[in-house]
Amino acid sequence: MANKRHPANLLALAVLALLAERPTHPYEMDFLMRTRGLEQSIKLNRGSLYTVVETLQRDGLIVPQETQREGRRPERTIYALTEAGRAKFAGWHRALLSTPAAEYTQFAAALCFIAHFSPTETIALLEQRARALDDEIEERQFRLGSIMERLSVPRLFLLEEEFALSQRQAEAQWVREIIQEITDGRLVWPAYIVHDRDTTGGTTATEEMKGDQPQ
Repeated sequence: MANKRHPANLLALAVLALLAERPTHPYEMDFLMRTRGLEQSIKLNRGSLYTVVETLQRDGLIVPQETQREGRRPERTIYALTEAGRAKFAGWHRALLSTPAAEYTQFAAALCFIAHFSPTETIALLEQRARALDDEIEERQFRLGSIMERLSVPRLFLLEEEFALSQRQAEAQWVREIIQEITDGRLVWPAYIVHDRDTTGGTTATEEMKGDQPQ
């Protein structure tokens, strides 16, 4: 019997979702995920996919249904959902849609230690990030528009693309607001943190703080 705990690997969710549509084999799963652009939202590589399939089978969530062979190609095992697998997919999917979860991003981790750079260098680094975000936003907007126009994909199946785009747009706006707060002096660096001279050639945070203090 499958355990009640949801798997941590979102690739398992994708496999269950595809098998909820119809039985298929891992090679076609990989093809469908890439065709639908799921690798933008779920980390995908073929080796991990086969490992996930083996784990789901071991947990009783999917079962081999039949094998196929085309020409000289190796046999391919077609998998189908079990009732436990269908219930697992439905419960896991509902939980992900309805319940916010902690997501540990690299940018959030970097922000935890931002005081270790001087204000001058921080501004330069955040401006670099803002420019990169602008490029990504433009690319995502173009891709989204192209998919909707050329492939006539219903918007319902592009919501993850819209969500990713809105996240990047919000991040870019927030980054520029922080840059402005640092520039205006509203975001203050603690005087007790000592820095090496920053890579931009500007003053360090400590030196900048000293310049504002009375003699």
